Amino acid sequence: MDYDFVVVGAGPVGSLLARRLCEGGASVLIIEEHAQIGRPFQCAGLVNPEAMEIVGLQDTVLTPIWGARIHGPSGEVVSIGSPDTVRTWSVCRKLFDESILESALQSGADLWLSSKPISAEQDDDTVGITISTSTGNVDVRCSMLCGADGAHSWVRRNFRMGRPKEMMIGFQVEVTGYIGEEGRLDMYTGSEIAPGFFAWAIPSGDTTRIGAWSKADMLQGKSPEQLLDTLMKSRLWTRRFSGCREVGRFCGPVPSGLVSRPLRGRVALFGDAAGLCKPTTGGGIGPGFTHVEALVPLLLQRTLGNLTQSGLEARVSKILDPMRKDQLRARALRDAFLTQMDDDELDNVFSVWSKPDVIELINEVGEIENPIPLGIRMLREVPEFRTLARRAVKAVLWG
Repeated sequence: MDYDFVVVGAGPVGSLLARRLCEGGASVLIIEEHAQIGRPFQCAGLVNPEAMEIVGLQDTVLTPIWGARIHGPSGEVVSIGSPDTVRTWSVCRKLFDESILESALQSGADLWLSSKPISAEQDDDTVGITISTSTGNVDVRCSMLCGADGAHSWVRRNFRMGRPKEMMIGFQVEVTGYIGEEGRLDMYTGSEIAPGFFAWAIPSGDTTRIGAWSKADMLQGKSPEQLLDTLMKSRLWTRRFSGCREVGRFCGPVPSGLVSRPLRGRVALFGDAAGLCKPTTGGGIGPGFTHVEALVPLLLQRTLGNLTQSGLEARVSKILDPMRKDQLRARALRDAFLTQMDDDELDNVFSVWSKPDVIELINEVGEIENPIPLGIRMLREVPEFRTLARRAVKAVLWG
């Protein structure tokens, strides 16, 4: 074999995967279709504290985020958070991605830029891959192929490993001149600006990332770009956007819902390729890192012959089944409190959220990466939500 592992995709999840495999003594090749790292990117650039602790890249932070202002369709604002507790970090994605990849290379991984797989087949012992490179096609054989190649994963499609349960679409611009609050991100709701979901404005050092996302079947012929334009021209919020000057724009899909076969023989999926984005926020870095940390020891045992294929599949399933269940429960919460509501129902929710005791509960239990504990507490302890969220109670409590 040429390598123990070939990792397709040099984003943060693929790079961390390669680093951990190398640290375990494996030989690793990373192939990346783009000519540079960290561009293009389609994410809002938020990294939760647990994920940041794994990679230790605080020097890539642009702004610590400790709170949020959440806006109802009719303009009611609920402010949450405290400067004493950082909830997430807004990072420079290019520097963040480059730094994780550099650590993988320092650990011994090889990197081929401007390269992508064009065919691959596996047998009982190896995976054979034909890779298109800038100098021609190259055949590589490895013990295991890992797809960390994003929402439209070639690895996932080639090996027919299933589809993410949901595929949202988002559009984001980076601007100067937005009028926000330091340390707080803004979330905007309403059918005109993000049907079934929300729009955001995230402080990122000297700029702000402003975006919106939704599902295709909820857009009614509009594009996310049009939704964002509607937000920025809204009579309620136009003053905040009046001085904005665009310096960049990004558009991309958000795959959520673990695919049916994230492991198939000697092929495994990671990150967005596996459908690990959070259904509540669209974030994929945190779940992707958790997935890597859990599976790498098993993959190394398999390549050393210390674990049979059936044993690998059983242990991977034991790890991923709870993650799949958490995604289902988080989606049920999102649907109950957001996606399945019209604007009038959302305004009712905001009137409840604005109560001091509910804000206190949000500040005490709320967590961006894990909204399930807060959702359950609200369903149990806030009487108004027992009616509003009845449609999700079974899925959330017993799903």
